[in-house]
Amino acid sequence: MSNEDFARRFGIDGGEFFITAPAPCPYLKGQKERKIFSYLSGEGAPSTNALLTRRGFRRSQNLIYLPACESCNACVPVRIVADDFALSKSRRRNLAKNADLIRRIRPPRATSEQFSMLRGYLDTRHSDGGMAEMTVLDYASMVEETSVDTMIIEYRILDEETGDERLIGAALSDRLTDGLSMVYSFFEPDESARGLGKFMVLDHVALARELELPYVYLGYWVNGSPKMDYKKDFQPLEMLTSTGWTRMDRISPR
Repeated sequence: MSNEDFARRFGIDGGEFFITAPAPCPYLKGQKERKIFSYLSGEGAPSTNALLTRRGFRRSQNLIYLPACESCNACVPVRIVADDFALSKSRRRNLAKNADLIRRIRPPRATSEQFSMLRGYLDTRHSDGGMAEMTVLDYASMVEETSVDTMIIEYRILDEETGDERLIGAALSDRLTDGLSMVYSFFEPDESARGLGKFMVLDHVALARELELPYVYLGYWVNGSPKMDYKKDFQPLEMLTSTGWTRMDRISPR
């Protein structure tokens, strides 16, 4: 397929698209993954990022990609419908447990405090994952190499005696024209009893409502991957199918 065909398919003007060679899938054992990808640059990068995210793409630094696997379609883009999102008892318990947290929205600048927390998170929870060997320079690239509207949302605890704040969670997120896209989130492993992963998603729904944005994009739900199964808990979800975005609770997942 030519660049013109890709551009027409995804509804953008211009741009170059590439496809990767097959590689081991990080989610499903025995599967091979391939990706279509393009570069984000220039003044049009934010609008391209927003448009392609609606088409199912995900951003990583200045690349934006879409699974294009030949024998598998398990990766399904999903997004939360913010205005229809209701607080169940378990969600209320999570918010109450984290009511002492302070949200700080920062520009995309990597800090040693963030990286120290990330290293603890990776070593404790993802020691065999693709980011296990991430260095401080890798982390700086992940955060700072962006030409779109990106932010680091920090979650902090205030020490009332000293007045200092301690970082216990962070999310790298993009602001789109129709929502927030959670690129990557991580937290202090010693605070795992708080349910911080869930809390950060709940707080992004709250922030989307504050910003009057309709969606929170969660990336891919991968049918058969335990590490991605948590995304099904954030109903009402929409999933991208061949006929467009459809409520996940109204159809059988693929």
